[in-house]
Amino acid sequence: MKTIELNNGIKMPLLGYGVYLVSPQDCERCVRDAIRTGYRLIDTAQAYYNEEGVGAAIQACGVPRSELFLTTKVWISNSGEERAAHSIDESLRKLRTDYIDLLLVHQPFGDYYGTYRTMERAYRAGKVRAIGLSNFYGARFVDLAENMDIKPAVLQLETHVFAQQKEMRGLMAEYGTRLMAWGPLAQGSDALFTDATLKAIGAKHGKTNAQIALKFLMDEGIVAIPKSAHVERMVENLDIDGFELTADERDAIRRLDTGMTKADFNDPAMAKYLLEYDKCFNPGN
Repeated sequence: MKTIELNNGIKMPLLGYGVYLVSPQDCERCVRDAIRTGYRLIDTAQAYYNEEGVGAAIQACGVPRSELFLTTKVWISNSGEERAAHSIDESLRKLRTDYIDLLLVHQPFGDYYGTYRTMERAYRAGKVRAIGLSNFYGARFVDLAENMDIKPAVLQLETHVFAQQKEMRGLMAEYGTRLMAWGPLAQGSDALFTDATLKAIGAKHGKTNAQIALKFLMDEGIVAIPKSAHVERMVENLDIDGFELTADERDAIRRLDTGMTKADFNDPAMAKYLLEYDKCFNPGN
């Protein structure tokens, strides 16, 4: 598995398995299948409500913990120094591990400065190997990066061939922050699976549109975490090392970029939705 080096020297796999919208009931099976297939990076979050399934899979998979790279994220309702500290310990318990490889602030809402300060302490205490952010754009990313002692190692954003985050990548480079793509297959959009450019390139290499899209992200040094509940699709997504895209092919894919994402984290309606999100799972909160 190819890796990248983070700004603190930690090595991180370039391709992983994401468990967003994987039900708690199915999560253990899916993660065990993913690890058996060859994935070593697993991405979860407190707000996915499936950390326990990930933990059970990690404990039962037979692969040494040191060979796995585990990412989770602190949710808005756990923001602030005290609540974040408690939630990190809860995540460690649910994940059945002594440390988290990468811990992210999940959303740019709530007391995310307090959360990040707590994450810095967890990093220094050895509970976390690297820390970063998710869904922070523009000024919010720069403001936090400038005001915190430990620069974000990773920023996770919606990223795929139609939204390549070129402007954000320029900002991130100043801090040595690496991009991690959520929704690397455009959230299952038909546009990706039917795109003529990807199809033509795939035909030359005997690969699918999805494989070409993931290969492009890896060539750009972007970590990707595609999700599937089906083993055959897990295998397909992982099978992208046996060929190389040409410079002309990469340029053609770069021209697919629209600069537009499906999720807008500057939208007040989005903010209100996210602030209320976990009440759907915990009505008493």
